Amino acid sequence: MDMKTLTEGRRMGRQLLFVGALTAMAACGSEPVQRPIPGVAFCQEVLPAVEAYVAQARQANPVPDDPRYGGTAVLGSIGELADGMNAAVSSDYSATQHQQFVNLMTLIDYDENLEPRPYLAERVEIAEDNTSVTFHLRQDVFWHDGEQTTADDVAFTYEVVTNPLTAFPNAAYWDRYVQGSEGVEIIDDFTVRIHMEPHAEFLDPFRSLGILPEHLLGDVPPQELKQHPFGTQCPVGNGPFVFYSHSAQDRWVFEANPAFPEALGGRPFLDRYIYRVIPEQTTLLTELLTQNIDVYSGVAPDQAQRILDDANTELVDFPSRQYVFVGWNARRLQLADPRVRRAIAMGTDRERIVEAILQGYGTVAHSSVPPFHWAFDEGRIETIEYDPEEAAALLEEAGWTDRDGDGVRENAEGVSLSISVKYNQGNQQRQDVAEIMQSQLADIGVEVQPQVVEWATLLQDINTPELRNFDGVVMGWVVEFKLDDMDLFHSDRIDQPFAWSGTENPAIDRLLVELGTAVDRNMARELWAEYQNVLIEEQPYLFFYFPSRLIGVSSRLENVTMDQRGVWLSARDWYIDPASR
Repeated sequence: MDMKTLTEGRRMGRQLLFVGALTAMAACGSEPVQRPIPGVAFCQEVLPAVEAYVAQARQANPVPDDPRYGGTAVLGSIGELADGMNAAVSSDYSATQHQQFVNLMTLIDYDENLEPRPYLAERVEIAEDNTSVTFHLRQDVFWHDGEQTTADDVAFTYEVVTNPLTAFPNAAYWDRYVQGSEGVEIIDDFTVRIHMEPHAEFLDPFRSLGILPEHLLGDVPPQELKQHPFGTQCPVGNGPFVFYSHSAQDRWVFEANPAFPEALGGRPFLDRYIYRVIPEQTTLLTELLTQNIDVYSGVAPDQAQRILDDANTELVDFPSRQYVFVGWNARRLQLADPRVRRAIAMGTDRERIVEAILQGYGTVAHSSVPPFHWAFDEGRIETIEYDPEEAAALLEEAGWTDRDGDGVRENAEGVSLSISVKYNQGNQQRQDVAEIMQSQLADIGVEVQPQVVEWATLLQDINTPELRNFDGVVMGWVVEFKLDDMDLFHSDRIDQPFAWSGTENPAIDRLLVELGTAVDRNMARELWAEYQNVLIEEQPYLFFYFPSRLIGVSSRLENVTMDQRGVWLSARDWYIDPASR
């Protein structure tokens, strides 16, 4: 596969900045306030260089005479950007999104069809035997302190995330790549080759991994990267927005990069973008409706109508990559038989649950594959639909009948079909799932006992292989575009933390291995359909729903595109309606 070189972007005709030795210069037009510099030696060294870079970039690239340029957009969300812009240690969704689309650059990104396309790499070459991938980098990308982005940065980043001392949160992404310095080859200043074994969706990790500056972090021991001030006090990126300041648990401030490559869109329209931490959803809604923020990320379903009813706001609604499920512990007698687990699925009205809990803002889940994903083909999947009569018959077949007339089924030994379903304290949606299940399954003779547990205790109960202290647990799981259920359902992983169900199915084992090596998507689609049907038959989880991701957006913010790829996908193209500034 050979990706074509990007063509010129949405704005043409402005001179690219050539960055050599930088000196601090005053900006043309209104001069911004000098950025604050934390009292940390690293920050005191790097941020003045960033200030100089931005000043020179503004002179070399004046703001075009276009009314869309200018203004500040504010996004509010409930949580901090954990680990900030340090792509080597961060797994937080919002932080990773800022690394991808705001402050850093990834080698590739995805188009609307989830097909890879160039970004920092202007061309990608894949070996015929799929054992290496070569990235040809753009030569017009500079770190925000003026240093050019080169193959050294890509090689450094790769070595860091594949080094176990770094404790990269998603280390399993790199299992099929040659680790460390042996896995990366610098061909020239702007060409780097990564070595690997053939496997499915091998470009996907390079979509989400922000490249880091070797000249700033190359001497930092990997085990010290997580605490390094680069992440949250003075990150230096190479993306469309330059870090300006951060106040912990309050806000992040970014400003437009005047020298962002023209072929990628050039300078963002916004002068500034601010991420505000607002811990209460009620406050977030109020801030949006009073136009104190332009974007509310993470709208609750019961708030959606207020946004729809307001003349100055819009609701963005797209399927998320998270599914909510009840994980069954098949080690328990009551849940060991797949027929019982299938009967429970038949006795649960998931459509009603989506309507009741999500006000319809969600899609019933039948497997771990999101409905929007290329691997999902509804016409080839044998789904389990709500059918309490069939559920009762299946329980009878499995030997569970109500022998004493108390409304709860028992087996031949008199063991009741009574199961506890745990959920974490403070999560109302998961509590609602457990309680609705309790009501619905009582109709088919299954007793469900909802049990609330503090989060840390719950994780210990389910993740500790020697413990597995649960019958069922309501949880959520976020899938990557590169789907991989190995840690969840392969029998080789049964003693690993995420093998909650404890099911062992040879067909699932075989298909997961084959899926891991299916390089061709057409072949993979066949395997995914087969895998999902086996998974539905086995029912290690009762898959409930993929909730929609709801975003409130002020009508004054234009050019907003959000979908499964991210909330911040088009941040560099956002602009404020000039009449509303």
